[in-house]
This record gives sequence, C-alpha cells and structure tokens, in this order.
Amino acid sequence: MLKATLRSFLAHKGRLALSALAIVLSVAFVAGSLIFSDTVTRTFDRLFASTAADVTVSPKEDLTSPLPSGVTATLPASLAGRIARVDGVAAAHVDVAVRNITVVDHRNEPVGPTTGAPTIAKNWYVTDRSPVKLTSGHAPHGPGEALLDADTARHKQVRIGDTLRVLAQPGSFTVRVVGIATFTTTNPGAALVFLDTPTAQTRLLGRPGTATAISVDAAPGLTDARLKERIAAALPSSGGYDLKTAGEQAKSSTDQLGAFLDVIKYVMLGFAGIAVLVGVFLIVNTFSMLIAQRTRELGLLRALGADRRQVRRSVLTEALLLGLVSATLGLAAGIGLAAGLIRLMSAFGMNLRSTEMVIGWGTPVAAYVVGVGVTFVAAYLPARRAAAVSPMAALADAEVAGVGRPLTIRAVAGAIIGALGVAALAGCVRADQTAPAASLLGVGVVLTLVATVIAGPLLVRPVIRVLGGAFPALFGTVGRMSQRNALRNPRRTGATASALMVGIALVAGMSVASTSMSKSFDQQIDKTLGADFVVQNANFQPFSKEITDRVRATGGAGLVVRQRFTPVALRLPDGRHVETTAGGYDPPLDAVAHINYVQGDTTTALADGALAMDVTFAKDHGVHVGSTLPVRFPDGRSAGLRVGALTDQGTSDGFGTEGGLFLGMATLQRYVPDAQDSALYVNAAPGTPKDRLRSRLEQTLDPYPQVQVRDQADYKKLVHDQIAVLLYLVYALLGLAIIIAVLGVVNTLALSVVERTREIGLLRAIGLARRQLRRMIRLESVVIAVFGAVLGLALGLVWGLCIHRVLALQGMKALAIPWSTIVAVVVGSAVVGVVAALLPALRASRMNVLAAIAHE
Repeated sequence: MLKATLRSFLAHKGRLALSALAIVLSVAFVAGSLIFSDTVTRTFDRLFASTAADVTVSPKEDLTSPLPSGVTATLPASLAGRIARVDGVAAAHVDVAVRNITVVDHRNEPVGPTTGAPTIAKNWYVTDRSPVKLTSGHAPHGPGEALLDADTARHKQVRIGDTLRVLAQPGSFTVRVVGIATFTTTNPGAALVFLDTPTAQTRLLGRPGTATAISVDAAPGLTDARLKERIAAALPSSGGYDLKTAGEQAKSSTDQLGAFLDVIKYVMLGFAGIAVLVGVFLIVNTFSMLIAQRTRELGLLRALGADRRQVRRSVLTEALLLGLVSATLGLAAGIGLAAGLIRLMSAFGMNLRSTEMVIGWGTPVAAYVVGVGVTFVAAYLPARRAAAVSPMAALADAEVAGVGRPLTIRAVAGAIIGALGVAALAGCVRADQTAPAASLLGVGVVLTLVATVIAGPLLVRPVIRVLGGAFPALFGTVGRMSQRNALRNPRRTGATASALMVGIALVAGMSVASTSMSKSFDQQIDKTLGADFVVQNANFQPFSKEITDRVRATGGAGLVVRQRFTPVALRLPDGRHVETTAGGYDPPLDAVAHINYVQGDTTTALADGALAMDVTFAKDHGVHVGSTLPVRFPDGRSAGLRVGALTDQGTSDGFGTEGGLFLGMATLQRYVPDAQDSALYVNAAPGTPKDRLRSRLEQTLDPYPQVQVRDQADYKKLVHDQIAVLLYLVYALLGLAIIIAVLGVVNTLALSVVERTREIGLLRAIGLARRQLRRMIRLESVVIAVFGAVLGLALGLVWGLCIHRVLALQGMKALAIPWSTIVAVVVGSAVVGVVAALLPALRASRMNVLAAIAHE
C-alpha cells in the first residue's frame, strides 16, 4: 500500500501543484512574519541592551495621553551631582533628549525621516555605551554648533559647514554642522542631532539647569539592581522619580517597539489566514475530484484485499506528503519574504542586516504545523469517502464525487448554524453597548460564513439557473451545456465558488463599513467645524508660541482660537478613577466650532474653574451640571473643577477621548503652564477673501514645513486617506483570496476536463468545434465565479450593515453602500472566471478526439 501510495502521489503531482501553491503561500506568510519579527526584536534587544545605562533616573509620568500636550517632563540637572556622590556610582551624566522637533536645511526641506521614525535632538557626551561615535569634524561647542548622524547626512546630502534650522518647542534656532557621528549599532531609522549640554537645555527644554534623565554608570563589581537601591535611598522620596536598571530600560524600549512589530505581524498573519482558509476549499475540491477519478483504481485495491483503513490511510498519506513538500517550499519562501521585508526596512532607514536573520525553532514548527495540518485536515473528508468505495466499483464505471447523493445533512447543519449566526447578528443590531455588539458581530460573522459554506451546494441549482438563464438564448446549445455542467455536481461547484466568496464577503463588508465611516466623519466635520482654517502640525504634535504669534500677525487673519491638550485624572461620583485627555480653548469658541449643548453653554463651559463633559459619560457616572470633580493634572497639580456644561457631539466620547472633556484656556494655563498649542482655528477678517487668507497663511508658515493649513475639504480628505489605508489592506487580502480562488477554479476545471475526457471526445466527434468547446468551459467558469461573487456580496452586505450598527454606537450613524464597488466586484468576478478558464479550455480543445473517446 505504501508503494502504491507513493506511485499514486507521483502520478498526480501535476494535479496537486495548484493546491500545493495555496499552502506554500500561507506557510510563507506565517514563516516570513515570524522570522522578520524575531530578527527585528533580536536586533533591537542587542541595541537597547548595549546602549542602556546601568541605571537611568527619569521623571515619573503618572499621566499619559494619546493627544500630546507639548510638555516635556524634566528633572533638575543638579541631581546628577547628588547621584554621583552615591557609593558605587562611577559616573552620572545629564541627558537631554527631545523627540518632537523638526530640522530643515537651507532649502527649508525637512532633514529628518519621512517614514514615521522620529527626529531626535540630544546633548553630546561620549561613553562606552554611546550608539554613535564622532567620525569627522569636532564635537559641538556653544549655541551655534551641532553634530548630525552619518546616515541622515548621507541621505539628505548635508555636509560639515552646512547650516540647519531646528524647530523646537521653545522656538526655532540655527546651527552649523561641525561634525558627523556614525552609528556603531543598528540605526533604528531615526535622525539624530547633537548639541552641547547648555545649548540643549536652553534651546530644547527652554530652561537651563534641567534634564530629561540622568544616566548612571556602576562601579566595577556592583550589580545594577544594588546600585538602583542605593540611588533610590539617596533621592528625596517626594521627588517622583522613575529608576530603571539597564535590563528594565531595555525591556521598556522593546515593549514600545512591540506595538510597531505587532502591526506588521498581524497584517502578515491575516494574509496567512486568508490563504489557509481559501486553500482549504481548494484542497478539499482537489482531493474529492482525484478520488472520484480513481474510483475504479480504489475499487480494484479493495478487490485485491485492501481494507477501508488502508485506503483511507493511503489518501491521508498523499495529503501528508503534499503538506510536507508545500510546507518545505513555503518555509523557504518565507525566508525570502523576510529577507525582502528586511531590505524594505533598510530602504526606509532601519538598517537591518539579512546576515543576522533569526530563524527560531518556533518558525519551522509553525510552518509545518500549518502546512501539514491544514492539508491533512482538509483531505480527511475526501479520504473517508475514498474508504467507502466498494470493491464492485472496479467492475463498473462508477465515481464517488458526490453526484446525486442527498444534501440532507448539509441542509440541516447549515440551517442550524445559520440560525445561530443570524441570531447573533440580530443581537448585534439590537445591542445598545459597543462591547457586546462587537462580540456578537464576531460570532455572527463566523457562524454565517460557516453556514454559507456548508449550505452552498443547496444554493447552486436555484442561483445558477438564474445566473445562467440567458446562456441558452445567447449561446445556444453551448450555453445550455455550460449551465448544466455547473449544475452537475453542486458540492464541487459550491466548494469552488466558496474560495472566491470568502474574499468578496470580506471586501464587501469592509467597504460598507469604510464608506459609512467616511460619510459619518464628513457629516461630523460639517456639523462641528466652523472655522475657515485650522493650523496644525502634520503629525498633530504641538508647536511653539512663535508660530501662534506669526499666524495672529498675518494680514487678513481675524479671530484666532487656540487649542491645547493635557492628560488629566478624574475621581467620579460612582467611585471610578478615569485617566483621559482634556482640551483647552479660548473663549470665542462658538465662532469656530458648533457644539451641541444639552445643558449650559460655551460661557459656562469655559468659565474659570469649570469644565464641560459629554452627556452620556456624565450619566454613566452620576455627574450633573454643578458637580465638583477632583481633577489631577501632570506634575501633581490638583483642583476641584465644576461641571459647567454637558454636550452631545454625536459620538460617545465627544472630542475623541473618554469623557469629551474641555475647559477654558485660562484654567488650563493655571495648572499646565508649559502646555503648547496643538491647533489654531482661524477665521478671515471682515473683507478678506478666504483664498487670499489661505495663501497668506501658507506664506507665513513657509519656514515651518511641519505645519499645515487645512479647511473642511482638507480635513475630509485627511480622514478619507486614513480610512483608505485600512481599505487598501482589505483589497490586498481580497487580491490574495482571488489569486488562490483562481487557482481553485483552474484546478477544478482542469480536473473536470480530465474527468470528462471521454465525454469531450464524443462531443467533438458529433461536431462540437474547438472554439465552441472553449466557450463552453469559459461560460462554466464564469457562472461559477459569479455565483461565488453573488454569495459573497450577499453575505458581505449583511456583515457591513451589522458593522455599521456597531459604528453607530460610536456616533458614526451615516450609512453608505458603495454601489460602484459592488458592480465592479460582479464584473471582476466574470473576468476572473474567463481568466481561470483559459488554460483548461485550451487543453480541452487540443485533445485528440479518438484518444479521448478511448480514454478510461
């Protein structure tokens, strides 16, 4: 049996090739994502471990916010002298490092990276752990000199002697490049600018005698943990300092990097998941058809004495061999994919080395578990059917492809699972809270997808009779035969179409969701933004006061309202402690924003010592107008603020953060005096056309390339572009699903041609022309592809409507159906059908008629 199995596998290796390709793709994405993330993690672990000080002392930041305030946490630089006197301290260095800066050259072009990596300005000093070393020029001395890292200098063509302008929070200043520093470790992609310590303190932090951290070197023989204990004992208990050993600092940096790596990993695993899911249909179909074509062969084996277990084991062994070969090829492809990603990161400035690629033991294990496991599971049902072949099948022209077998079990299982899925989706629609609605949505999507796959063959005959109803009239006998060929085996047609259905359902559901989100944001912008223009950083970072002063001094600028943010902590009446973000605004807020007040107004909301809150958040926590809430600001400042107004901005959190809190600028400045402006809302002065004001603002802000002027249309485009990133990912997943689905259709048609060799020979013998035969197979392929598209669109639209319901609970209530996308999907499916049929149709038309008739 083993010999027969191996010969059978080698005899059908060509027919299994397309199934193998689907598994290769899925394994490649799994292996590639694991290798890439392991390589980056190992590289940065070494970087962080080699550059972290033995102990780092930094200010304790107990409040964090996704919306930056522009305040850089600092501690006294004099602390370094106190720490240096601690027993066991070899050296203590003052660190000044600021990330939210922009550096431009003499052409006003940004010198920093444009790929999302930061531009960091630091003070210059040299230790054994420095990530860079001075390779040309000299160290910076005085307020007009700076060093630049070699990678940035090379990419931006900056040389020693060139002048750069640094746009920092306290203001902008000019420096001359006096030296180049080269990375001694992996360059994480950032641009580094070095100043001397006094210049960094005054120009970057705005305050002499301050630092962002103190780096401490331990004396030989003293452990980092013991040194940390000694420094902690020497520091004032009320100082609020955070102490980390080298290991703790490296772990903290690695955890921050993990968020970036997780995005790439999950995207690639998403592609792997789609490849696996669609590949399952392909494998099931392939093995089912191969077993159907080998009915007589399997019957002969049974007649010669093979029992059911041996036949089943033979088919599963073939699947195991297919999985092993596919997983091996997929692992090799995954290594190539990881190498490509590493080169791509290098192009973006993150200098990783392919020679340092990490292939952990878990990667090949995962590759073979996916490759072998998926193939083995997918082939199990066809193997069971193979074991059911009777020895008498060797004496008859029989097949076990499922033709004519009742679909009762499928109908019952599909109905039960479908009912549960519909119930879950109905619960999602009726839910009034986001978390349970999202959970029910996930359950409903999975169950309805499974139910559609199971019950798909039941829908083949009614749907394809409608879709192919015009074929006899348009194409005559050829059209009728193509329709009947698609109806001949509902299980096979359903499985083939399911591969395409999965991808189209995904893209249809996400298209409805993204289009609805875009429309909702458009309505929200129209409803809330009343200013002519908004001046804002491209990356939403705060900017310096000099930009605000310049905007106010621009000719034609009328009212200018500032916006700032700060993290806060609230103690609510129900006992809950909430950390969130509060916005601060100048009093003329009504002139630049339309706020829907349930109670109170802008005057009471922005009054001294008051704040405004979202009405839903207030109700959930027992807050009323007039309630006084304990509010804690950064640096330990606290106040009791009175709730002056309740708002309803159409979203659950008002201004995009929990609670929808905002207060007057005077109140915010009292408790967070160093906060920077995050945005300026600008109205044109009477008699000044908006177009003229925009051109003047852009001219005013030309020296500040990081700052942009936006109107309502710009904001809408910004939102659309952000949503489009998600949609492009979905389209990429659809593209992968379609590629594998095309492989499935090609495989099905190719095996079907082999299965119908005799029939095709007879048709050719009675007068069917080659061109008619090719048309018949193409029409069969088109109707199967369109059938999959129709199922996918129906399922995806239902999912999209349910996703919209979840979004509506977050205030995004507008519903939009992307009809153009739907039409494009249907047309594209027909094209997919035509493309998939090209090779099988060509092969069928080239058959020798007499040889086909004599085929067994």
